[in-house]
Amino acid sequence: MGAADDGAAGAGQPSDGAAGAGRLPDGATVADHIVARLAQWGVHRYFGYPGDGINGMTSALQRAGDRVEFVQVRHEETAGFAASAHVKYGGGPLGCALATSGPGAIHLLNGLYDAKLDHQPVVALVGNTALTAEGGGYYQEVDLLALYKDVAADFLAQLDHPSQVRHLVDRACRTALARRTVTALVLPLDVQDEPAVPDPPHAHGYYHTSAVPSSASTVPPAADLRRAAEVLRGGEKVAMLVGQGALGAEEEVRAIADRLGAGVAVALLGYAAVDHREPWVTGAIGLLGTRPSWQLMKECDRLLIVGSNMPYSEFYPPQGQARAVQIDVDGTRMGLRYPTEVNLTGDAGPTLRALLDQLGDQPGPTRWRETIARSTSAWRAAQRDLAGQAADPVNPQLLFSTLNDVLPDDVMLAVDCGTATAWYARHLQVRPPMLASLSGTLLSMGGGMPYAISAKFAHPDRPVVALLGDGAMQMNGVNELITVAKYWRRWSDPRFVVLVLNNRDLAFVSWEQRSTEGTPKYPASQDLPDVAYHRWAEVLGLHGELVDSPDQVAGLWHRVLTADRPVVINAMVDPAELMLPPHFTLDQARKTARAVLSGDADRAGIIRRGIPSTLATYRPRRT
Repeated sequence: MGAADDGAAGAGQPSDGAAGAGRLPDGATVADHIVARLAQWGVHRYFGYPGDGINGMTSALQRAGDRVEFVQVRHEETAGFAASAHVKYGGGPLGCALATSGPGAIHLLNGLYDAKLDHQPVVALVGNTALTAEGGGYYQEVDLLALYKDVAADFLAQLDHPSQVRHLVDRACRTALARRTVTALVLPLDVQDEPAVPDPPHAHGYYHTSAVPSSASTVPPAADLRRAAEVLRGGEKVAMLVGQGALGAEEEVRAIADRLGAGVAVALLGYAAVDHREPWVTGAIGLLGTRPSWQLMKECDRLLIVGSNMPYSEFYPPQGQARAVQIDVDGTRMGLRYPTEVNLTGDAGPTLRALLDQLGDQPGPTRWRETIARSTSAWRAAQRDLAGQAADPVNPQLLFSTLNDVLPDDVMLAVDCGTATAWYARHLQVRPPMLASLSGTLLSMGGGMPYAISAKFAHPDRPVVALLGDGAMQMNGVNELITVAKYWRRWSDPRFVVLVLNNRDLAFVSWEQRSTEGTPKYPASQDLPDVAYHRWAEVLGLHGELVDSPDQVAGLWHRVLTADRPVVINAMVDPAELMLPPHFTLDQARKTARAVLSGDADRAGIIRRGIPSTLATYRPRRT
């Protein structure tokens, strides 16, 4: 039932499969074999929740002892998120999620789609009805091969015989790594406990596969690099758009930007690929981006896209304005957002180094960078001013502005979807070696807390700050805080800070409804109950902080980042704080005004905060 073939790379190399399989003890089961084979691919941590459909697998994990770790989250959805984040934060080459049959497998899907859409290699293991009962309408019987056909489109298979373990595990891992996607194995309950067949017979109808990852082309042909250099070298106003494909190539991005005299805008998934303190880094791009990034794209005459597939086409240069080059490891994602002239298929680091050689030593124009620096400096100053303005009761931007001043160099940031994403993009000057991520393409609420937990398991010696809205906290956060309470004493660095923006409103949705529909906030849909999140933390044996006055923000971040245990900050913030895009269209303005004048529940606050927010966004002060 698998998808397209993963190719013959690695064929003929000596496989460590037989040796690894040989270490299986007498009486080993199929589940033991799966665990051992996955370990050869670097899988030593499983995120999941138990159930009788995977009893064979959890028994095998127990027998494996300290060689593997099972992280018990509170819900299978968050197991999928955590497996995706495990790769993003450098916890290993592959993420792995384990879920039981029926409802467990169904729950897992949302987190797996996060991995699929953000191109993270994850292997999903899902239990299923025993083979002997399939087709009989058994409890929890679901057609998992049909259910997982999309999320695991590149490789999906059911393990029906012990001799399949080697080649199915190998193909699932190889495909996930080579195509940076989700693959899945469906494991019938009875097969999990059958005796292992570590070495299939040397006979017709059996396979002997390799647990060696396949190599990939990393540098484009020299002729293409020369063409790209010719396009870029002639630019007077060069812009770069950097995404997650540039992570790990921070020095190369800097070197190319300096050589071209370029300004750099950043997609949120690639936020940690540049130092946001640099005057030529304009920050985030898109609806939650900055005004300088908007201007960068609207005025450039050359565009170099590195590892980004940011989908908002209106935030790219107008067609025909800029000549463009794109670098991506996947050639199928080239030229989808802007009509590029040269597409370079390869890893960002080696490709940028090869391109740098072709560009020569002539430095790029400086006047363009001076313009970018002035615009960026004015924007940052205006945003800091805006964060310091009074609100009712607390300005949410103040919490992010003051956090930026004290960010530890080794911090790991986990961001949920909502207004927290906007303030993160506007205020936090992330820089290497910091790590930061979010559900970047699926844009799913509820991912922030499992991301933070996964980051902490990847690097238990580094501090974590999770940035959540109250909607996300109520969706998954309150439950996964139990997971934090369960595991935090194992972490060598106990710092785990959760900021909850408590405005009793699904504020992002409310603003979208106003600006796109022209209708006021619908309280029945968007109002949220007020929850004492700090008290919940204290019930769990953690520390809680209530912030309901701007006077309490001074010294807050120092306290929580030096605490001896995880901390939850319950910040009572103003729901009327405007979240304006860098380019607010006349149509959006009209619809928002109509919504406010139609009796919006937050009308007074929106008018109060609207004038200063609009002035700061579109007419930033000069520096």
